[in-house]
Amino acid sequence: MRKTLLEYDDVANDQRTVIYDQRNEVMSSEDVSEMVDTIREDVVDVLVSEHIPPQSMPEQWDVAGLETQLQAEMSIDLPIQDWLAEDKKLYEDNLRQKILDEIVAAYRAKEEVAGAESMRKFEKQVFLQVLDTLWKEHLSNMDHLRRGIHLRGYAQKNPKQEYKREAFNMFETMLETMKRDVARVLCHVRVQGREEMEEVERRRKEELEQELAKARLRHDETSATAQSEGERERGSEGSAGTTPETFVRQERKVGRNEPCPCGSGKKFKQCCGKVS
Repeated sequence: MRKTLLEYDDVANDQRTVIYDQRNEVMSSEDVSEMVDTIREDVVDVLVSEHIPPQSMPEQWDVAGLETQLQAEMSIDLPIQDWLAEDKKLYEDNLRQKILDEIVAAYRAKEEVAGAESMRKFEKQVFLQVLDTLWKEHLSNMDHLRRGIHLRGYAQKNPKQEYKREAFNMFETMLETMKRDVARVLCHVRVQGREEMEEVERRRKEELEQELAKARLRHDETSATAQSEGERERGSEGSAGTTPETFVRQERKVGRNEPCPCGSGKKFKQCCGKVS
């Protein structure tokens, strides 16, 4: 059992090495435009081949389907049927190149608006985000495959061989999905011109200043309330801590041997001044 688990781990580790090498290459590169160009070309080649098989007759071409797919995947409307009607010498190979040229031109137009530096940063960000997301999904799928692969033994199949085969296919699918996702996101992005970006930045600053003003107002109100409460508390403490006035006798003190002021005729010490 332990050996089997190690063999399964070896498959995952080999795939992890490929992904980490790819990620490190992207991370260490300031400019990934060449990678993006290669990905775009690969994706276009696959899309065209799905609708116009290599070395096929024009009657076998799904031109309408290709136009729809290019719009969905690459965010571009190309009148391919019109091209073919206008140019009878437009065959599979040069049609493929014409489609790619149009897509690249549309992308370069976006780059002119956004600026090369901004586009390079965005390409790198998209590349890493897509790669990380798909890799996490792939690891989850691999774990699911591992937990259920032993059932293949009941179908007279070698579970380890089946695991390696399916893991390889899943990995290849993930890499192809990564290419298509990167190309699709970059082609669908709506870039803003410098004036639009400046307007967005101006609005953002205004909103930030308004929020800061509100925060300062709340702070001032809180401080004023705290100050008032503090003054009231200090006033209460001052009142409670006032020194009591000294008792001052208003009448003359009666001597103990003097007649009692009550009129009894007795001495004060033997009458009202008697100590119990």
